[in-house]
Amino acid sequence: MIGKALIIWLGLLGIAILNGALREGVWAPMLGEVAANLISGLMLAGLILGVAYYSLPWLAVTSFAHYGWIGALWGLLTGLFEGAMIHWQGRIEEDAWAAMTFEQGNLWPLIWLVTCLAPVLAALGRRRFG
Repeated sequence: MIGKALIIWLGLLGIAILNGALREGVWAPMLGEVAANLISGLMLAGLILGVAYYSLPWLAVTSFAHYGWIGALWGLLTGLFEGAMIHWQGRIEEDAWAAMTFEQGNLWPLIWLVTCLAPVLAALGRRRFG
């Protein structure tokens, strides 16, 4: 189960990177930074939820609590990755703090929360709609 959860998270990471490239290459030049951040953030939240929803059968989890643990793992990995990228890019603390406080339309805290909750929300959705 953990191996499959890691594979799904790596897929989510790839989606997030492509989403960021789309934001910087298309949305920002066309609409400006704030609108691009909002569109990109909402798209990414939807994609994360969609991937979680459609990957649940493959995970074959037997306990509802395990979805919470998978979400915690995804949240931890996401936070560690973001922290490593901030360090690697040499972004100053103010830039990093701005991303965490919704400045300039940045939805990073929402994305992180959706990432943490996605397996549980997807499991609840599958129970109701699947």
